[in-house]
Amino acid sequence: MKNNIKGILYTILGASCWGLSGSMGQYLFNVEKMDSRWLVPIRLSFSGILIILYCLIKHKQTVFKPWKSIEMAKWMLLYGIGGVSICQFLYFLTIELSNAAMGTILQDLAPIFILAFTCIVSKRLPRLFEIISILLALTGVFLLTTHGDFKHISLPLPALIAGIGSAFCVMIYNVLAPRITSSIPVIVVQGWSFLIGGALLGIAFQSWNLHYVPSFMGIFGIIFVVIVGNICAFTLYISGVSKIGPQKAILYSFAEPITAALISTFVLKSFFTFYDAIGFGLIFLMLFFITFDSKDNTPTS
Repeated sequence: MKNNIKGILYTILGASCWGLSGSMGQYLFNVEKMDSRWLVPIRLSFSGILIILYCLIKHKQTVFKPWKSIEMAKWMLLYGIGGVSICQFLYFLTIELSNAAMGTILQDLAPIFILAFTCIVSKRLPRLFEIISILLALTGVFLLTTHGDFKHISLPLPALIAGIGSAFCVMIYNVLAPRITSSIPVIVVQGWSFLIGGALLGIAFQSWNLHYVPSFMGIFGIIFVVIVGNICAFTLYISGVSKIGPQKAILYSFAEPITAALISTFVLKSFFTFYDAIGFGLIFLMLFFITFDSKDNTPTS
């Protein structure tokens, strides 16, 4: 029982850290006028450096294991770039184009993609509760983006595409994770993913040409999203998952969009409507259905 309570607490705290990080990202984009192409490579690179330095002390025997075979290196690159790194960029891009609440809730559509992948691999049709889950998610997204009016799109189309893209990338790293983490500590895998993704995204976006100079609050925000949004969130959430399992953890990860929505609405003064609340609720219901009724899917945040 004590272990269960600890797991729930760690999961809620970890998810809340992600929500806080998303809200800080919104502040950095709206007030400090940062560009996601500048922020995300820095966030990933510094997080990766700090985690790898930690792993050189705590996991020195396995820290270079991902690169000891071509097969493992291939999966590591696909997981780190196609999953984790692009996911984080698209998540922050969604926030830059809309707000933190929308970024987190659209990313929570990931179980739908995981469900689709499971059905394709298993060569089966979706079950009834899975179809209900999909319909709930689609209705939720419809209300979030149109506020119930087909002629009115309240969410910018690029933000919608980026948010759905981030959810798709969550599916990629959830599907690939077991191939890598079965023989390598999760924190080692995550450290390399951040480091490689940060370097490659920096090169791809040529972040040095954006000529952005952060203020004192901008520097504080960068430190915040690195330490709270990556290191603390990851450590707490994975610690929680290890104690209560991913199926229960996904429920308590609701703390992420709830935290982001509350801060966006009451602190950052983002516009939040009745339709947004209903849309959020429907997507939460989708997560509930998939988590409790599906035996084939165990998505993580």
